[in-house]
Amino acid sequence: MFSTFIPLKKGKLLETGKLISPSRAIAIVVSNMIGTGVYTSLGLQAAGVHSVLALLFIWITGGLVALCGALTYGELAARIPKSGGEYVFLSRIFHPSFGFLSGFISMTIGFAAPMAICAIALGTYAGNLIPLNPMVIAISIIIILTVLNSSSFRTGANFNFAATSINIVLIIALCAMGFIKGHHAGFNFTFHQSDFKQIMNPAFAVSLVYVSFAYSGWNSAAYITHQVKDPVKNLPLILITGTLIVMTLYTLMNFVFLYTVPLPDLEGKVDIAFIAAKNILGASGGKFVAVLISIGLIASINSLLILGPRVTQAIAADYSPLGFLGIENKNGSPFYATILLTVVALALIGTSTFEQIMTLIGFTLSLFTIMSVTGVFVLRYKMKKNGEDFYHTFGYPFIPIFFILVEGCMMVYVFFNKPVQSLIGIGITLIGLLVYFLLIKSKRYVSL
Repeated sequence: MFSTFIPLKKGKLLETGKLISPSRAIAIVVSNMIGTGVYTSLGLQAAGVHSVLALLFIWITGGLVALCGALTYGELAARIPKSGGEYVFLSRIFHPSFGFLSGFISMTIGFAAPMAICAIALGTYAGNLIPLNPMVIAISIIIILTVLNSSSFRTGANFNFAATSINIVLIIALCAMGFIKGHHAGFNFTFHQSDFKQIMNPAFAVSLVYVSFAYSGWNSAAYITHQVKDPVKNLPLILITGTLIVMTLYTLMNFVFLYTVPLPDLEGKVDIAFIAAKNILGASGGKFVAVLISIGLIASINSLLILGPRVTQAIAADYSPLGFLGIENKNGSPFYATILLTVVALALIGTSTFEQIMTLIGFTLSLFTIMSVTGVFVLRYKMKKNGEDFYHTFGYPFIPIFFILVEGCMMVYVFFNKPVQSLIGIGITLIGLLVYFLLIKSKRYVSL
């Protein structure tokens, strides 16, 4: 039987036999979203918000914001079905320089820094199960997953699907056991006027910032558009389904944490999952959580190794001096882009500054996401007609407006509370502008 092909970039075709199914792409979205944040941040929120209902409402609100972003990105991906996420969206909608700034951060530390953080966290949790130095575990897992994803894109995606499926099963098992045997006498799930006051509390806004970071990654599938079957049809479904799954799991998990641990025992604590698991499972609870978080972190690292190189590949397709980074091996993996990501991540693991780097770029990454969502208004204005046969944003224009307003308010909060880090983050991004003009000056780029 003859293979069919779809365009990849100028002068190159990609076999449809090497594309991944929507279920694999959904697993990438889910694994990229589920990290340590959901297991640790509830205690920080409980220190300022003293209401079970208000705390749950924070996670639901954060999920709705992420869902609004996914609903809007679905249309962007349908209108611009090319891998690269914000890089491609901003380049096509506004100007190539805007896209390059976003891509420059992603290509350098945007994916490498969270991958390093996940690897070190994995070393810490897995160290409770395996008698190895946490740093050895962190470095080893990155190298192993790099080899896996470099050898075959579909193998990496299938492994990610398996790890994510196991992680979801373990999360559901923990929640089920919590409902069966974890109730504490002080749990109160009735609404009082004091709950509304807690929602209006400034601490609620602070907690929403934490939650928004926990939900980051809802846009993951937009980075691998050209390697998903029928992306115009499937990308909106993938983005929305993945976000809904994580929103449900996050709300369920935090309900169980609150159901099994008295609120005063949570306040200011970071090891929330350990506390809850011990209340549910006793002495074996700690090991169960170590396994749960370790598998989730492995899936997160793997998803970053899938996504990050695709942004670099999209940039390489447009700027010939970087063209070697876009070269794929026979199995559909951008080999050199993957190696670049791994090298940067390993370098960050050897330093003590990568968490600071994440703080610096967080503000700027949110800016690019807001700009991309705003782009749906620009695209509709330019195209005039909205009768095309593909997905259009549900609830337009209210859904994208809600996302822009909430994310914008959180950006303002971060800027005024951490102005130095925000300004430095913008400064680092502007270095990408210098690189962009050097590439343009070389006159070796593909016009977008």
